[in-house]
Amino acid sequence: MSDNTSAARAAARPPLVDVRGLRVAFGSHEVVHGVSLRVTAGECVAIVGESGSGKSVTARALLGLAGTGARVGSDRLEVLGRELGDASERAWQQIRGRGIGLVLQDALVSLDPLRPIGREIDDALRIHGRMAPSARRSRVLDLLERVGMPDPPAAARRRSGELSGGLRQRALIASALALDPPLLIADEPTTALDVSVQARILALLADIRSAGTGLLLISHDLAVVGRLADRILVMRGGEVVEEGTTDQVLGSPSEPYTRALIAAVPADRPRGTALSRGARTGPAPASPSADVLPRNRRGDAPLLRLDEVSKSFSAPTGRLRAVDGVSLEIHRGETLGLVGESGSGKTTVARLALALAIPDSGTVLLDGTPWSALPERDRRPARSRIGAIYQDALSSFDPRWTVARILADARGLRVPRRDRNGSATGIADLLDSVGLDASVAGRRPLTLSGGQRQRVAIARALAAEPELLICDEPVSALDVTIQAQILDLLDRLQRERGLALLFISHDLGVVQHMSDRVAVMRSGRIIESGTAEAVFTRPQHPYTVQLLADSPRLAHRPA
Repeated sequence: MSDNTSAARAAARPPLVDVRGLRVAFGSHEVVHGVSLRVTAGECVAIVGESGSGKSVTARALLGLAGTGARVGSDRLEVLGRELGDASERAWQQIRGRGIGLVLQDALVSLDPLRPIGREIDDALRIHGRMAPSARRSRVLDLLERVGMPDPPAAARRRSGELSGGLRQRALIASALALDPPLLIADEPTTALDVSVQARILALLADIRSAGTGLLLISHDLAVVGRLADRILVMRGGEVVEEGTTDQVLGSPSEPYTRALIAAVPADRPRGTALSRGARTGPAPASPSADVLPRNRRGDAPLLRLDEVSKSFSAPTGRLRAVDGVSLEIHRGETLGLVGESGSGKTTVARLALALAIPDSGTVLLDGTPWSALPERDRRPARSRIGAIYQDALSSFDPRWTVARILADARGLRVPRRDRNGSATGIADLLDSVGLDASVAGRRPLTLSGGQRQRVAIARALAAEPELLICDEPVSALDVTIQAQILDLLDRLQRERGLALLFISHDLGVVQHMSDRVAVMRSGRIIESGTAEAVFTRPQHPYTVQLLADSPRLAHRPA
């Protein structure tokens, strides 16, 4: 069915949601400015945009959950045929659950950690319906089976903390579907999931839509949106700046902002192509240049080498072998990408490389000399040769410290009280190298945006002038345009300083764009490795083939 035919059929159906001129303000600050949208049965409408664009506030206003102190106004706010512009809290309670289901990004927070998931789903049925206990239990098991939960009777007895991220998300979707709501709002439902689990959740959402449920999808991931949505609204600064069918918006965008979002997606962008510069002015040339090719000096001895390393941990069922006979090497000036599902052993490999974990067997060599086998007191003088950047920069900072103190501490220096911007210790120069103004030095991490915090994390990793950076999911929590800026920054710093990078991510598009070579992990083992071009275009192992098939891609980019 063509995109235009789908749109025509959707327009002919009565809407589940019909909103005109939605406005949301907190105090005197209006964050949503006159948004209009329409969702019909069996249709997926996506709202995309960066953090702060107003997309989540818009979605929550459709549930009467815009937030404490929010003032919501509209020309029309019709949900399931009811005008709710001046609805009471009681009226909204009648709509939530039975009329509209909600799936959030962080299932661990959304689910009650003290109750089994079966009890949580059962409560929705008990509060809103009149089913007998035996009928409710049967319904709970049917829902868990519908969302693809393995062994539903056993899963119903488990608490959210006992489930993987993908299983928690399935449980949350089952809870949202308990009362068969005609409309489901999914706010970043796959952002924190690895590619295989993400693919299963997207397939589940597609099945729900095909069964006739209306779906409002909130996401900053354009590849995910392209796979699922019928129509797209692009938001910026609280306004809808572009809307249309998926093919129109992603294939022939009319707004520079939409083109910027698309250009910032790293998947299928050649190694060395600037993402954020391309996002502003159009795609950069794709031909390889002289400064791209020499970065991987394979003739050199490896800077870091892991030789048949294994690592096990205690688990309730016995010893869990997280890493099993892994061998890899990283040369100066190159990027080795490490990919695989959650639990495949990627982060344990990073900890072994950093000597934060000691292998049970095998060796780790730094520049040809023992690294993991050294006592810590002998290893400490060489620790500055390896830096690390993590996914959650905020949790790795002392929130009481200023940025100047964080960076000075990484350099083993003290910042004089009178030197708040750290100029006496070179902190200002370090901030400048990662694109931050010297004024940031006097601020604390909680006052910074996500992108600023990640730049500070990179500056901290660079403070001791390392030769190797271990990057463990460094951009997975960032919007696509901020992600593009960080990836461009890492690429520039690598060129300027000759850094080697071990780049760990579940995002195959990011790894393809950043890597010279790629290693694929599964169940603690390296099951395939090679140049990025070979692995991504001619995968040999069935698992790699499946990972690539599961990874969402933009079907086409604008010319």
